[in-house]
Order: sequence, then structure tokens, then C-alpha cells
Amino acid sequence: QVQLVESGGGLVQPGGSLRLSCAAPGAIFDIYAIGWFREAPGKEREGVSCISSSSDTTYYGDSVKGRFTISRDNAKRTVYLQMNKLNGEDTAVYYCATGRGSECRNGVHPGDYWGQGTQVTVSS
Repeated sequence: QVQLVESGGGLVQPGGSLRLSCAAPGAIFDIYAIGWFREAPGKEREGVSCISSSSDTTYYGDSVKGRFTISRDNAKRTVYLQMNKLNGEDTAVYYCATGRGSECRNGVHPGDYWGQGTQVTVSS
């Protein structure tokens, strides 16, 4: 089964930063929006961010606006999520997934392909 490949999680102190990476096969990377989701223990899955296939539009959840930045590197066929000013509420398993199409549609709407998840823990 084709899957996205995530990396970059780890343990970080409050106020610190991490950059997550999501590598995708070329055919998927080129045509789909890519979204980031997270799941914290006992909480519902939350849409974090999305970037369209052409990088012309992005979306950020309210809880991460101003702190997280999503971007695409076409040469590496990788989507990044730069996370700054992390706090305890950011602790979760982070997943990337393809969108349902090329656009983010004012949110994060997953399609068929997912990564394995990477753990982000924010703790002092």
C-alpha cells in the first residue's frame, strides 16, 4: 500500500520548535493537497494545516495560527510543518495525509493516503 512517510517528531521544551516532514510519491505529491492532522490522548482528531498542490493556498487551524507554517519543497517532494512556540496542548501524534483533491477547501479534509504518524511531546 502506498503511504506517506513522516519524520521529525520528538521531545521538545515549551516554547521550542520542531519541523515535521512528509514525503510523498511523486504522483501523489503533484496532484493532491497535503494536510497535517494530530491526535492527542482522549481527544478527537484535529485538522492542523493544509497546503494545496500548487502551494497557492494554505489553511491553519485556529489553535496553531501564527505559530505553525506549512510549505512544500517540490524538488524533494516533501511537505513540511514548521512548529514554533510549542506548548503542552500541541502534544500529540501528528499525521500527514493527502487531501480529497488539489485544494484545501477552507479546511483539512483527508483523502486516501496517510503517513504512519510521528510523536510530538512538549514537556519541561
